[in-house]
Amino acid sequence: MNRLTGLVGVLLVLFTSMGFAALNGGQRVTLRLGIATLYRVPLTAVAFGGLILGMVVMLVAGIHSDLRVRRILRERLAKEGEEERARIFIDRSQTSLFDDGEGSEGESPGEATD
Repeated sequence: MNRLTGLVGVLLVLFTSMGFAALNGGQRVTLRLGIATLYRVPLTAVAFGGLILGMVVMLVAGIHSDLRVRRILRERLAKEGEEERARIFIDRSQTSLFDDGEGSEGESPGEATD
């Protein structure tokens, strides 16, 4: 179901873009960029250029937050690793709580000695 929804979305965007390009292929506009002015630029080039530029801006903006989240997760993983190593160290150094002095030290409490 999820793949079908993604495929339908991609096809919808593709056909909408093709329709826009076909209907506005002959339209020319003047593009003022602030430092330069471009005359007779195709409208479809302006629209798709704006789409690509918007995607690049979102990529750059997303990289900053993605790196921040990765740093937080890396710190959290390191902290959990240190806690786990400390917990393992404590478990290995404990002595038996049920050792009453009988039998060998390596025996567990449930084993009987004959």
